[in-house]
Amino acid sequence: MTTPPAAADYAATLLRLTSGVTFLAHGLLKVTVFTTPGTVGYFESLGLPGAFAYLTILAELGGGLALVLGVATRAVALALIPVLLGAVWVHAGNGWLFSGTGGGWEFPLFWAMIQLVIALLGAGAFALRLPGLSRRLGIFA
Repeated sequence: MTTPPAAADYAATLLRLTSGVTFLAHGLLKVTVFTTPGTVGYFESLGLPGAFAYLTILAELGGGLALVLGVATRAVALALIPVLLGAVWVHAGNGWLFSGTGGGWEFPLFWAMIQLVIALLGAGAFALRLPGLSRRLGIFA
């Protein structure tokens, strides 16, 4: 059975929106609950440069907003995969299940695969189309 094009577009939209909102929630968590200095300190405690914390917050907030709006969806989804693979690395020592102490690596790996699916599907329906950006990014828009 083949999925009708309209249903596939709506499915892509739903995946894009839920992923975008989740990125926004994670970025806001780092800013409002953990605080930016706290997030920087956590990254440094892992042996990572503090600048990575700022880049992660920017990626989660900016990427989340872009996904929600449907702007440069494929490029944004691909750009978010390394952020999520970094989270897999951070949680790798905590076991598979994300419900375990310190959170395992199942969720960030699954979320990285979702970004790959979004990159393959595209923005779906109800996306903000910016013709100039679409021309520059081509198939990655």
